[in-house]
Amino acid sequence: MSAPPIELVVTDLDGTLWDAGERIHDRTLAALRELQDRRVPLLVATGRRPRSAATALARSGLTPPAVLLDGAIGRDLPDGRIFHRRCFAPDVAAAALQAFAVEGLSPCVYVERPDADVVVGPDPSTHPRHVEMIGEWLGHDDLAGVVTRDPVYAFGVVGRDRDVLQGVAERIAASTIAHALVTRDVFFGGATLMVRPQGINKWEGVLSFCADRGLDSAHVLALGDGENDLELLTGARVSCVVSDGCDAALALADHVIDPAHDGGWCRVLELL
Repeated sequence: MSAPPIELVVTDLDGTLWDAGERIHDRTLAALRELQDRRVPLLVATGRRPRSAATALARSGLTPPAVLLDGAIGRDLPDGRIFHRRCFAPDVAAAALQAFAVEGLSPCVYVERPDADVVVGPDPSTHPRHVEMIGEWLGHDDLAGVVTRDPVYAFGVVGRDRDVLQGVAERIAASTIAHALVTRDVFFGGATLMVRPQGINKWEGVLSFCADRGLDSAHVLALGDGENDLELLTGARVSCVVSDGCDAALALADHVIDPAHDGGWCRVLELL
């Protein structure tokens, strides 16, 4: 007896759907069109902030719903409708900011303001090119004030030496105030540290999406490559990991697919 059909395909972006230059292979684009023709829903699950994900997807004519900031926000990209939202309590956000300060780091603070996605202090510790990429959606403010006034979805430092970031991650993990994850950085080299509310991950956003759309979360196919995909890959019925993904993700793979730059994503069609 055959297994029930897949009701939802969930994909990571960076290193999975597209390569480090945000290029989607022609075979992957064709598979995305075929997926749409088959009326199989597609959900993006990414660590990116909302405007960054929407802008990059739009270059390829894509406007799928998305779980963003590793599970903090779930949004329909065409109209901005929210189906999932989790942020820090102000006191927990302040404690997380202090953990960065003790280690001598000044993080990016991820918010949703009309004029800013990310707020930094006078000397941000993130990679300079990361600051450039945020561009017009970067705000400058006193971070101690930001965490008391604004809903904060995440803290991050991008493109730094892993050992530098590990101290903050260990301090936060020991305090149990939040979830801290150090991952490889596919854009700037080195590593990235993201700190998000406890219990928040991509799979939690997927569950909210399934509940919102009336889909069965037991019939999900997920694709990823990184440490921030582990809960997603564990929760999905079918898990696909690109061959150049991290070891922890590869250990969870039901199927190992070719890298993004070779269009490995197109194997989704044969696995539905």
